[in-house]
Amino acid sequence: MFQGPLSESILKRAQERGLAEIRVHDLRTWTHDRHRTADDAPYGGGAGMVMKPEPVFEAVEALGRTSGSRIVVLSAQGTRFNQRLAAELAEASHLLLICGRYEGLDDRIPTGLGALEVSIGDYVLTGGEIPAIVLLDAIIRLIPGVLGDADSAASDSFTTGLLEHPHYTRPPVYRGMAVPEILLSGDHQAVARWRRKEALRRTRIRRPDLLAGAELDQRDRELLAEIEAEEPGSGRAGEQRG
Repeated sequence: MFQGPLSESILKRAQERGLAEIRVHDLRTWTHDRHRTADDAPYGGGAGMVMKPEPVFEAVEALGRTSGSRIVVLSAQGTRFNQRLAAELAEASHLLLICGRYEGLDDRIPTGLGALEVSIGDYVLTGGEIPAIVLLDAIIRLIPGVLGDADSAASDSFTTGLLEHPHYTRPPVYRGMAVPEILLSGDHQAVARWRRKEALRRTRIRRPDLLAGAELDQRDRELLAEIEAEEPGSGRAGEQRG
């Protein structure tokens, strides 16, 4: 499950350039019975199987922890993963990602290891492997030098607390749809203002919940007032945007 994503594109280049090192470990390596048992029936009964604590604890001990290590358990019950958490984890010198399976992990694992439980969304997947790949992609691209242009990550959606502004490229007109004229003007100050305004507009329409926690200055509030005035029924909806 890991081989494909880890050997392509940005993740591949980050490893080739020595900016990130990723190792995948099989927990069955740290089992001690002939069947290499890593799970067992839950105490108290019920459906499914629960991952045993012994292999996980022994794996963590064998792999080693330093003062800069962070242990993350991928769990549907964890903290919701977001860009801010990705940036926080990108500061760690060493990450240990533990992927749950079946009904989940014995609860003594995150408790005893002092792990951070992380969820990538309010839904259930077969295991923690795909969420781990999501975390790796989001975190590694924030490591300095991984992206060719450092500004790429700085302007991503959620990095500033807002969704990103719309993007356009050539041709200027396609199937009757034209690129906003201001982007063709060469006026960098006007373009920057348009981008910020459209980021605010898109966030207000698609993710209004983000605005409540976004750091907005006086200019942003003025742009939001313009956006509100341009809405249908405001009396100014026909005015040109920009």
